[in-house]
Amino acid sequence: MDIKQLKYFCTIAEEKQITKAARRLHMAQPPLSQQLKSLETELGVMLFERNGRTMELTQAGTLLLKKAERILQEMDEIRHEVKESDKGLRGKLAIGTVKSCFSYLPERIRDFRASYPAVSFLLRDGDSYQIGELVKNRDVELGIVRLPLEMREFDHIQLPDEEYVGVFHRDLAPPDMNETLQMASFEGVPLLLLHRVSGAGQYEMILEECRKHNFEPTVLCECPDVTMLLSLVSKGVGATIVPRSTLLSFQSPELAVFDIEDAEVRAKSALIWLKQRHLSNQARRFTEEFKDM
Repeated sequence: MDIKQLKYFCTIAEEKQITKAARRLHMAQPPLSQQLKSLETELGVMLFERNGRTMELTQAGTLLLKKAERILQEMDEIRHEVKESDKGLRGKLAIGTVKSCFSYLPERIRDFRASYPAVSFLLRDGDSYQIGELVKNRDVELGIVRLPLEMREFDHIQLPDEEYVGVFHRDLAPPDMNETLQMASFEGVPLLLLHRVSGAGQYEMILEECRKHNFEPTVLCECPDVTMLLSLVSKGVGATIVPRSTLLSFQSPELAVFDIEDAEVRAKSALIWLKQRHLSNQARRFTEEFKDM
């Protein structure tokens, strides 16, 4: 078994036909069929079941595909790392971020580009669970997430805690409030709350904080996108409780923002990357922008 055979196998698995795989690999069909037969003979298993013109992975083939993709990815990383060792900083850096943490990025990207103009950026967004999956699947090298998040597979840099604020439409804000309010002010108020696609996070933390102050919140809407929630608040649909930094990326004269005097909950976040994965030079340097915050 060698790297070339694994590449052939993965291409057949993706295309589900020898003919299409051979065309994609720019080779004739008979040699490709022979390579697959040789691989199956060496392993002593059938890797595909032939269903008409379509080839479906067997259980053994599914296991090999998972392992082979990891090996090919690691080979690409080794090749890239060796090439990088003799070059200056260049290339594309892929970063995933939850929108409520986006405020960490603009100034750091600007400053980084000033030092390393040959580096460009690819940005992806999602909730913390989705960003974690993007990092695990190597779609992005770095992710900025809200905690809590299962961290066993990640290395990380903890980012500064920040307070939550209450956000109302200016005409629907609690009466006689200046710049602060208390958690009790949210009792009976239709709340629009951040809620992850999967797993527990800020939504559960806010609910627990309300219960600590002896009331059950009235949740009108749950959504993983903070800009959508703030847009709804600006239209008078309800109020929300979000980390203060989220307001930096959504400005509206219709919003009234209040500190919450008696809230114990704090928004926590982290920069994450996959453990035991080679980080590109640009990713390693970019993480330094987040140290000593």
